[in-house]
Amino acid sequence: MTNGGTVLLIEDEEEIADLLRMAFDREGLHLSHATTGEDGLERLAGGDPRVVLLDVGLPGIDGFEVCRRIRSVSDVPVIMLTARDTEIDTIVGLEIGADDYVTKPFSVRELVARVKAVLRRSAETPPQRSLIEVGGFVIDGGRREVTAPDDETVRPTAREFDLLWYLAEHGGLALSRAQILEAVWGYDYFGETRTVDVHIRQLRKKLDGIPIETVWGVGYRLEP
Repeated sequence: MTNGGTVLLIEDEEEIADLLRMAFDREGLHLSHATTGEDGLERLAGGDPRVVLLDVGLPGIDGFEVCRRIRSVSDVPVIMLTARDTEIDTIVGLEIGADDYVTKPFSVRELVARVKAVLRRSAETPPQRSLIEVGGFVIDGGRREVTAPDDETVRPTAREFDLLWYLAEHGGLALSRAQILEAVWGYDYFGETRTVDVHIRQLRKKLDGIPIETVWGVGYRLEP
């Protein structure tokens, strides 16, 4: 169950907004609708949405640029909506900080389920264990930051950190993409594995030398 709150939809198609407004109303969630990226950023600044649904193909500044600007000021979960199911669009969206993406035309029920999963995860108690050391990296659960072997401090995005913490807590175990999706994204169904793969790649890029191994045919393992 969700505890209410606001979902910010940045989408220029009124029909989609109307469908989602009815669906979220049934879940006790308020939908705030912006039709342009500029309007969406103003609503974000003036409110406190619990999740943002962001269309890529917006008039004016596009969804990618909106996502970049959101990430410069907020860790609010962002799910991108795209009509272009191409590898490059997916990768770009996730690399600039989106938590996930949904391809149009999408199932309203599936999108609502994903939003509810995000809200459940955000309402969970943060890690109680404060520090995990692995491969010379110190992962700080309280500060949600990582200190590299050269003493450089890195702050991954919220989703990247949740992923890293889950791998670290299960150090040495081969974890499937389905397990990771359920634990980190809260999905109780098998979603797009590219979401996991791109976030892993971003962690490897930001934390050069972090011992995240690919277990072929299974998923990933963080060597303790």
